[in-house]
Amino acid sequence: MRQRFVLDTTAITDTGMREKEGFEDLCHSASEILDLIAKARMKLDISCYIPYPSVYTELISFLKRYNCSEEVIIKIDTWLIKKTPSRIEVMIPAAIFYEYVLTMRQKINKGRRIAEDFIWESSAVTSKVKPEELRKEIGELISRFREKYRAALRHGILDSSPDIDVLLLAKELDAAVVSSDEGIKRWAELMGLRFVEAIKFPRMLREYLSMLEGEK
Repeated sequence: MRQRFVLDTTAITDTGMREKEGFEDLCHSASEILDLIAKARMKLDISCYIPYPSVYTELISFLKRYNCSEEVIIKIDTWLIKKTPSRIEVMIPAAIFYEYVLTMRQKINKGRRIAEDFIWESSAVTSKVKPEELRKEIGELISRFREKYRAALRHGILDSSPDIDVLLLAKELDAAVVSSDEGIKRWAELMGLRFVEAIKFPRMLREYLSMLEGEK
């Protein structure tokens, strides 16, 4: 079976993968991974897709933010196949929507409970501190609330259109998903899609290529 992969932004930018592979920085990491993708495409006919324009735009913006060279951008345009998922034609089982709504309800309830806890804590703080210290104390409280609220609501869910596009395109192409995002991983499994962790993707490509060279 022909190998196809759909890449999330983290397939190129994941910090854990960068550290494990010993790449110097983000730009070096992106360049090396794209070189592997190029070799795999030319020698093994392995295709790597990126949802367009959502994930493509996100990835390009990310690389430009870190001042990656134009050569890296050219590699993306050359070796990653840009495709818009067929959002109307792709069929998603009703059970997936049911599970998503149930998950979101649980997340919302958890977020509400966190907010209530911080409101009570805020009341206790304002009744004890001096007026001149109030801004600092409440500011620290808000920062802790934001971190806890974000962790509770965002972990394990799909919270952006690029995330959904990755799954839809993989479903359409019967391809494997490459990502380090926990939300994408969870929903890829629920949809019966193959999933490859971003941290393992470069070594997987090297293994494919080494087997080919070994046969020669």
